[in-house]
Amino acid sequence: MNPILAAALQEQRSIIRANMTTAKNILVINGPNLNLLGSREPDQYGTETLKGIEARLAGLAKQAGVRFAAYQSNSEADLVDRIQQAGRDKVDFIIINPAAYTHTSVAMRDALAAVGIPFVEVHLSNVFARETFRHQSYFTDLAVGIISGLGAKGYELALEFALQYSKRG
Repeated sequence: MNPILAAALQEQRSIIRANMTTAKNILVINGPNLNLLGSREPDQYGTETLKGIEARLAGLAKQAGVRFAAYQSNSEADLVDRIQQAGRDKVDFIIINPAAYTHTSVAMRDALAAVGIPFVEVHLSNVFARETFRHQSYFTDLAVGIISGLGAKGYELALEFALQYSKRG
């Protein structure tokens, strides 16, 4: 291949990659009992640990050249505080698995609405194939999207989306 053409193609690929990665600061938030992943109901949630999921996401984020942080708590108040902190930290995108708080937490919903950070709601299991009370989410109507039932792969898909997401003016 012509060296000038090869250089031009390489530059074009760099520009495309730079434009695709619009979110530079991504936060993953996990709610109650997700610290038990790997041992908690593996038939429902899989055998991978939360630390394993977070390590894989951190590696993918590093490859993409973006800042990445992960947070898990069993406390609703702590989760609300972390969402509010995300606004002060200038987080560009949140990936959140509210877990059991999906169906109960107006406080977390209000915090997400207040900070105005785009987010994807992730669930390891297919919540719509489970008990009826799990079909209701306080977050879905605010979310850019929802990924449900794809196991740990759902987090990776959410990160891939976050890396390409651009706020529509």
